[in-house]
Amino acid sequence: MNTLSRRQLLARAMGAALLPSFLPMAGALAARPALAQAPYPSRPVKWLVPYLAATGPDIAARILAEAVGPLLGQPIVIENRAGAAGNIGTRVAAKSPADGYTLLYTGTPLAANMHIYKNPGYDALKDFRHIMRLSSSDVGLVVHADSDIRTLDDLLARLKANPGQVDYASGGIGTPSHLGMEQFLSATRTKAMHVPYKGASELVNAILGHQVVFGMPIFAAAHPMIKAGKLRALAIAGPRRNPVAPQVPTLTELGVPGVELTSWGGLSVPAGTPDAVVNAIYKAFSEALRQPAVIAALQENGGLVDVRDSASFVQNIRQEMQLTEAMMKKVGLQPI
Repeated sequence: MNTLSRRQLLARAMGAALLPSFLPMAGALAARPALAQAPYPSRPVKWLVPYLAATGPDIAARILAEAVGPLLGQPIVIENRAGAAGNIGTRVAAKSPADGYTLLYTGTPLAANMHIYKNPGYDALKDFRHIMRLSSSDVGLVVHADSDIRTLDDLLARLKANPGQVDYASGGIGTPSHLGMEQFLSATRTKAMHVPYKGASELVNAILGHQVVFGMPIFAAAHPMIKAGKLRALAIAGPRRNPVAPQVPTLTELGVPGVELTSWGGLSVPAGTPDAVVNAIYKAFSEALRQPAVIAALQENGGLVDVRDSASFVQNIRQEMQLTEAMMKKVGLQPI
């Protein structure tokens, strides 16, 4: 597979929107027959992405879909079902047949929404088999490139001089861009006006269009605009600097410890999907994620390959649920 340009990926994503560690899996999955011996799949596979087209998760899914299709012997068709911080598409996936022909791109909000919403419409642990974690992306604090806010100190000075008046965009209630910002505001003892949008791409566009002053998008969504000189990154809300933007310091380095967020993406199927089918999917995606062209394409868009097997991924989801609950209590957010 050749590395796709961001322009090609965006074109494919928007076109589709208009249409009607490579750890072995433990236990029984590892002992299942090889992919070549399995009858699955015998027709195209649908991959539900519960976010807008051209967002970081959508682009990552399209990169992987193009690489995995030939390995499975059937095309993987991306279907965007955005809305309610990922809940709409996730509900559709939870109610789909457990036959391996409906995959779900599992993002951080799947876990967070179990506490953000009183009734998200699914159970993150009971309604799905979580096959593997695929990738991760830092969360960055950004402003428009022509803003007079050039450093974190400049932003904090603006916030303190205008408490509750400076607006920031998020990708929706409960998304990393929302919870991360509330955590940041709590840590710096400042206040700002929250303006929720429908996804990371709309968040970035709101800053580019001067509709809001700042935001905390996942780095996969912001990096292309930072690279193009249209956004200015003030800090990374992660444990270490991002390798694709090593010049951007972390919040901890700048004196704001404890605000460390990572947005991750994974692969899930409806509960009850047979072991043999799950094993075939895991094998194909694991092989694709070892391809240099796939790794380079994900990195080009600000993401990192970050594979974890089923057991580790389930534990990851549990930890995210616990973290969300703790963060909500800390900043005083109530379920909606």
